Amino acid sequence: MSRFRTRTRPPVALALPALLAVAFLLLPLIGILTRTQWSELGEHLTSPGVVEALRLSAVVSLWALGLSLVLGVPLAWLLARVPFKGKALVRSLVLLPMVLPPTVGGVALLLGFGRRGLLGPWLEGTFGTTLPFHTSGAVVAATFVAMPFLVISLEGALGGLKQSYEETAASLGASPVRVFFTVTLPMVAPGLIAGAALTWARALGEFGATITFAGNLPGTTQTLPLQVYLLLQDQPEAATSVSLLLLAVAMGVLIALRGRWTGTPADRKAAELPPVAEEPAPTAAAEPSAPAKPAEPAAPAEPTAPDASGAAPRDGGRWPLHATVTGFNRLTLDAEPGTTIAVVGENGAGKTTLLRALLGLTPRAHAELRLGDTDVTALPPHKRQVAWVPQDGALFPHLSALANTAYGLRARRVPRAEARARAQAWLDRLGVGHLAHRKPAQLSGGQAQRVALARALAARPRLLLLDEPLAALDQTTRARVRHTLRTHLAEFGGVCLIVTHDPVEAVSLADRVLVLADGQTLQDAPPIEVTRHPRSPWVARMLGRNAWQGTASEGGLALAAGGRLVLAEELPDGVPALAIIAPEAVSVHRERPAGSPRNVWPGTVREITALGSRLRVLIGSAEAPDLVAEITPDAAAELGLADGVRVWTSVKATEITLVRL
Repeated sequence: MSRFRTRTRPPVALALPALLAVAFLLLPLIGILTRTQWSELGEHLTSPGVVEALRLSAVVSLWALGLSLVLGVPLAWLLARVPFKGKALVRSLVLLPMVLPPTVGGVALLLGFGRRGLLGPWLEGTFGTTLPFHTSGAVVAATFVAMPFLVISLEGALGGLKQSYEETAASLGASPVRVFFTVTLPMVAPGLIAGAALTWARALGEFGATITFAGNLPGTTQTLPLQVYLLLQDQPEAATSVSLLLLAVAMGVLIALRGRWTGTPADRKAAELPPVAEEPAPTAAAEPSAPAKPAEPAAPAEPTAPDASGAAPRDGGRWPLHATVTGFNRLTLDAEPGTTIAVVGENGAGKTTLLRALLGLTPRAHAELRLGDTDVTALPPHKRQVAWVPQDGALFPHLSALANTAYGLRARRVPRAEARARAQAWLDRLGVGHLAHRKPAQLSGGQAQRVALARALAARPRLLLLDEPLAALDQTTRARVRHTLRTHLAEFGGVCLIVTHDPVEAVSLADRVLVLADGQTLQDAPPIEVTRHPRSPWVARMLGRNAWQGTASEGGLALAAGGRLVLAEELPDGVPALAIIAPEAVSVHRERPAGSPRNVWPGTVREITALGSRLRVLIGSAEAPDLVAEITPDAAAELGLADGVRVWTSVKATEITLVRL
């Protein structure tokens, strides 16, 4: 299909100044091109003075680039990743050389590093080094004016990089330095390359600070820009030729960067191979709804892996959990090996904060954590043996599926061949072994999630944390990955916490459901108990049930949202409680039902949605909270239900489950 782009004629008031600006910038360049003596270009550029200045410029600019990389890369990382007082001042110092007149920069360097400067006498007395009028002085001057380009470019790239990649690498056992060199730098490589190219080009063209601080000594500090300055006085044609050379270098750098000088991480090019489609889902297998483990034979257990020191784990591969969390989250967790806990709660309840506290990655909450016989509270994240799978999986895009899976093993110094063999075994067990050499961009969502899970399990953690790992998957893929996940959690020797908003995941994957509210435990019970007696309105609604909160009064429940509910069960007056009403227990009528039902309300149909072979009808009423009823399509057609239709609803007192709060 053809693509059409809307063409908008710019207003003259804007177009004319813009064209004048282009002409203003272009005219000097045209002047150089038209005034260049092309027949004498080779002679001018090969003269001894120009060749020597070119050699010196190359040496100075390359040294300046190296010094900028050594100093600027850590500085950019510090500005992008570490909060500290005075960061705005430090960033202003970085930008200062870009707005400072170069000659003023040279004077500042003299007063700082010159023979009578602050540091100059110490350098000369201790190392016998004098920077002014020496090639090293030209390097310092070029570094001073050029390094900000590298810092700004790389800081922008680091700012655009999601920290979940680095945090996931740390959870797999990689030290901060290893994370920086194996994850951070490769992922911000476009910004680093762009900044390095601009830094080199700026150092190559530096003039003012160099001549002020280092002087203009042939063969020592007389770089190519200074040579242009001298030639302009006696040989203007030669000066034009050398200027053309510097112009060509600068334009070549800008064309190569194609505007990516800010260092924002560029989108990866589409992989040569298309994403592999998910395998067809089994047609006969139904997704179980109970939290029972699958009956199929388990795959052979992986041999006990050595820890970072090479010794076998002291706990024999079984790691119970004990955690006391303080701060925003205030709770205590105890779990036996092999336990899977689903963490649920509404937004802001503290689910992700709990996981990050167990990882040691947040100041909002602190966890005193014991895994097996080891207290890991004081250990940094990469030494806790707590693996984390974030929502998006955070697969490292520059590594293959195999290299991703082996990352945690390599971080713990497992030999390369052994790490890759064990990683391949885990990929095979999760059904993605044939994709081992694919990059994450070549994987479907379900395949990527299985690789992320394989990576976490291959690192043999003592605690596994999954933050909504299936949220981004379609229903078919989610069911298949859920089945795979359940199979391997059955063999896991530690404890697994999985944050989810999906009731099917909570019921089918977990042995316990931990309900959080405002960072505290509202309910911690088996899935069947939470399903039957949820203590949170949010959880009840997540499970597809109506939940009305109120206070017991005179044989009924005075609803917090207004209205009254008649109950078969009696509670002492003043006791807070939650009334749970299953959608299928709600009757819908077009006329007020005959007889004397005690829980009857008029209402209006607000929304009708399909749920499998049934319909869920949301009914609003001025006399009671919103109510969800579940009926068959035939019943809906018979009643003539549609948005805005007036109806009556009724609920038998015996169909209401009461949960004391």
